[in-house]
Amino acid sequence: MSARLAAILRSSLRLLSAAIACSACVALMCALFGVGSVSAQQQKALASPTCATCHAGVANSFRSAPMRHAMEPDGANTLLATHPDLTVKLGAYTYTVQTRNGHSTYSVTDGTDTLSLPIHWIFGQHTQTWVLEKDGHFYESLVSYFPRENALATTPGDQRITPHTVEEAMGRRLPIWETRVCFDCHATGVGNRLDVVKITPGLECEHCHTGSQQHMADAARDNFKTLPPSLKHLDAEQISTFCGRCHRTFDTVMRNRWHGPAFVRFQPYRMALSKCFVGNDPRIACTACHNPHQTLNHSAAYYDSKCLACHGEAKTAAAANNLQTAKTCPVAKSNCASCHMPKVELPGGHAQFTDHFIRVVKPGKIYPE
Repeated sequence: MSARLAAILRSSLRLLSAAIACSACVALMCALFGVGSVSAQQQKALASPTCATCHAGVANSFRSAPMRHAMEPDGANTLLATHPDLTVKLGAYTYTVQTRNGHSTYSVTDGTDTLSLPIHWIFGQHTQTWVLEKDGHFYESLVSYFPRENALATTPGDQRITPHTVEEAMGRRLPIWETRVCFDCHATGVGNRLDVVKITPGLECEHCHTGSQQHMADAARDNFKTLPPSLKHLDAEQISTFCGRCHRTFDTVMRNRWHGPAFVRFQPYRMALSKCFVGNDPRIACTACHNPHQTLNHSAAYYDSKCLACHGEAKTAAAANNLQTAKTCPVAKSNCASCHMPKVELPGGHAQFTDHFIRVVKPGKIYPE
């Protein structure tokens, strides 16, 4: 391309709006060099840029990631569609979750009185809890769906509740602050004041990458100065705090005086108990083992290389980066997590969580806190 032609193209880009600029530029290039016409689908994508326009690989993998499906609206959940009739009897109350024509209803009855409410918000991709609304108040459903048993059972943490009416049996009433926290960790666009009409179910890019919407608009204008804050340069402590906004930090658990196996699901809190958790060591950061843009890998062997990054023989590489070296395991060098990060059964059963408190686990020892 000649310098004169390049100058003309740059000048035309500055005169066009952000949305039209991308498609106009491609169309002009095709016309000038005989590449061929741009399809209607391509023009539509270029005229309506998204994060996937530039970050296609990350966006594609994130579509199936658990965080992307942290919450789903009624009618969008395939699990309820394939399980149209779920029921369980707990004490004096019978619970039913029925799905018909893409809409689900949550009902509880004591044989005399019955309370039925539509399910609008589905929390969780596999194990599912529903947030219900009645008379302007929000409730956490007293029963949840557990895939291991393929059945309904008491929602974790609610075993202590003894209902006396169908309304109490329906679910635990959520205070305003907790309702906002629940939606903020499972949806995008909550803001300072919760408005369920305006939120987007599941986590979009903007939820973690603050400013990505502005960056996308500016990038369409060839302005790359407004970049979202980089997360890849955060150390282990900073990443733990960042992820802990939803997954709960050590400070949050201590401040609320939460104790027992029910809170094993709060990974940053459990990780902070580990002797090997060093805040400035990137090898122990959440993102060293987990890519939030991808589906979770459940194979213990997959994490061996992560463990051996500290407990392997690469002392020279560690020393070169001013990182500590750790003892090598005398028992094995494979499936490390299966021994040192045991599975813990939640109270009431129905689900297990990997304990992120990395340690030497001794048989028969009580759950450590």
